[in-house]
Amino acid sequence: MESTSTPRISAALMDSYIGRNVIIVGKVAQLRGDIAFIEADGQVQANLTRDCHLMVGNGAQIIGKVNPDLSIKVLNAVDLGSNVDFQICQNVVDVTHQFKDIFVYPERGGMN
Repeated sequence: MESTSTPRISAALMDSYIGRNVIIVGKVAQLRGDIAFIEADGQVQANLTRDCHLMVGNGAQIIGKVNPDLSIKVLNAVDLGSNVDFQICQNVVDVTHQFKDIFVYPERGGMN
């Protein structure tokens, strides 16, 4: 099976990943039908599928594709519950981008 790279990002980095799959961890701030607003170093609009079951106030891990309007087409969403340290999640994003040589697959230029 071929490995793929999916970088961990926050809202502040989305414009650099248009058209790519990413992972975002943040707090669900609001749900409006099939749209969730996630706080992850800024606000992210996540376009949910029917299989997504998130709760306002809980943490969520979103895997999806960044659209040109900087929303995310969700491929997978996991409710992480209410006991999430969002500062650690942001630190992981910061470290993976600060030390790309550790986290990037050289043959593809993507991130783990």
